Amino acid sequence: MEKSRVSVAYNNHASGYNCAQSVVCAYCDLLGMDEKTAFRAAEGYGLGIAGMHETCGSVCAMIMLAGLKNSDGNLEAPKTKLNTFALGREMADKFKEKNSSIMCNKLRGTDGVTDRLRSCRGCVVDCAQIVEDTLFLGQFEPYDGPMD
Repeated sequence: MEKSRVSVAYNNHASGYNCAQSVVCAYCDLLGMDEKTAFRAAEGYGLGIAGMHETCGSVCAMIMLAGLKNSDGNLEAPKTKLNTFALGREMADKFKEKNSSIMCNKLRGTDGVTDRLRSCRGCVVDCAQIVEDTLFLGQFEPYDGPMD
């Protein structure tokens, strides 16, 4: 069993990666993508998609990873699209169960401190744990680091 990469996602965020980059870059190598490409691909999803405080960037990252893991990559006749939608929805639902929303503006609150539901780094941790529990079940040891 491999050591959990939740701490990698956590440390990515602490190093300046946005929330989406933090999660995608922690697992991209397992899904055939180099870190620089993953970093570039996820850049626009931070702070609730392009800083608009819509869907949490960490949630977007989980769904991006679900596509990388599940897609058949068949450009002419894709057959995995609906299954990937269901997988992404399952992951988003797990996050919503834990945090009551997937919307950045609700999670962060009005000022990012006093009325927030979850910190950005906490969202990164939650999403990384969901990725490990859903996309890589049984591959990683349980995470026992900071939860922010």
